[in-house]
Amino acid sequence: MSDAPLLSIEKAERVFGGGRTLFGQPKPAVHAVQDVTLEVHKGETLGVVGESGCGKSTLARMIVGLDAPTGGRIVFDGRDLVAEAGHDLRRLSREVQYVFQDPVASLNPRKTIRTILEAPLIHLLKLGKADRERRLIELMDAVNLAPEFLERYPHEFSGGQAQRIGIARALAADPKLIVLDEPVSALDVSVQAQVLNILDDLKARFGLTYVFISHDLSVVESVSDRVAVMYFGRVVEVGEGRTVFREPRHPYTHLLLKSAPAPGRRSLIAEDANTELPDPYNPPPGCAFYARCPRHTDQCNAQMPPLEDIGAEEGHRAACFHPHEGR
Repeated sequence: MSDAPLLSIEKAERVFGGGRTLFGQPKPAVHAVQDVTLEVHKGETLGVVGESGCGKSTLARMIVGLDAPTGGRIVFDGRDLVAEAGHDLRRLSREVQYVFQDPVASLNPRKTIRTILEAPLIHLLKLGKADRERRLIELMDAVNLAPEFLERYPHEFSGGQAQRIGIARALAADPKLIVLDEPVSALDVSVQAQVLNILDDLKARFGLTYVFISHDLSVVESVSDRVAVMYFGRVVEVGEGRTVFREPRHPYTHLLLKSAPAPGRRSLIAEDANTELPDPYNPPPGCAFYARCPRHTDQCNAQMPPLEDIGAEEGHRAACFHPHEGR
């Protein structure tokens, strides 16, 4: 990996709603992403994990330009995507691609696979007919699908096959970075393994960089070089994958790992059903995990803990005043 990050996210935030009514009354606002700072280096896979509603997908959409941040910077390959919004979108669309969670719904049911895959070849790469045909055969081979499938429609494929087509569509534009938003969550376990193996092969073959969004800890652990844990729109822990999973420091990461099913574990740690969750319309002044944390103090409720280096492992950071010593 090079020293300069391919993708740099600096204090990014996304607020939905807000503003004022005609009579000057404030409108409610949801803070979906708050003060997120991350780096992704060329050739690595950054896993982003957290429970539903933590801001993972919103962050993914901001990276690929489907949603605009309301604050902060997103710099890709030396270019500020926020400052360049509306400029040179063809180049950005080619270099940053997205794989959606629902493989069937992400494909146009009225178009053949050939038409779907040809779109980026025509509009982004400007390939001629002969070059497009060669590229289509290469793409189908890369995701282990037969060339004759090009004349079929999305409804004729299983979920796993449809997701392979979605990956081929992302690959068609010859991107540098692919954002995968829950790419295997809708698939059976055996099919998940097939898709993950394809993604691993493609990464090595084409020199790709991945941002892998998931709530499945086992999947994130198996594919990620580094892991960022999100809670209530913020990154609460980040570090090398093996370190985060073996020695989680933030109480939320600790809870996630202890709550996940694992071979040989007969019981899972569950929270009280009456546990208070933070209000997205009114974020707390301190740590959002305060009400759920067994280690909280008054300091946690009054002050937001900074995301800072922790432990002996370089690059392992956690936003906690009272971190765990290990798993």
